[in-house]
Amino acid sequence: MIMIKSVEQRYDIRLSGTGGQGLILVGIILAEAANLEGKYVVQTQSYGPEARGGASRAEVIISNSPIGFLMVEEADIFLALSPEAYTKYCYRVKPRGIIVVDEQVNPKLYLTKVNVFPIIRTAREDLGSEIAANIVALGVITVISGILNISSVEKALMARVPPHTIDLNLKALHKGCALGMERVKSEEVEKL
Repeated sequence: MIMIKSVEQRYDIRLSGTGGQGLILVGIILAEAANLEGKYVVQTQSYGPEARGGASRAEVIISNSPIGFLMVEEADIFLALSPEAYTKYCYRVKPRGIIVVDEQVNPKLYLTKVNVFPIIRTAREDLGSEIAANIVALGVITVISGILNISSVEKALMARVPPHTIDLNLKALHKGCALGMERVKSEEVEKL
């Protein structure tokens, strides 16, 4: 009998934006979705002294084996929803990592290919609520990373958001998935 050793897969994700944009919630949802799929996961968060308006960051590590080192050094996926967060946190992305930014971010500060999406505009114009931009971003990174099943992300989302916002959040997630899928199908962005 031939034994095939499973290859360790570890994905380091860094989510950044302005305090109040809900990226810590996105990190928690990703972690819970990974947990639903039986994966090992670590989620951490950091934000400035300002309650809203300062830079914030959430990091998630998802692995199919126990996680020995609990920090994201180089990200496989980096998301920035604000220019300030991009400038502050764009360091240390893996050479074949995926960088996703909102269209208001100037990605010329980084040499790796940057994937620009109309995340905030989609939330504002298609959903009537800029506050849903974080969930649009969640849909984008779920699809282009291919790390988690969308059904797991949906379950984790529904468990985390207030009941009266579930419909809006599911619409935002699906809008983001559609944005991501459009880019994957046109081969403008490669999955991990």
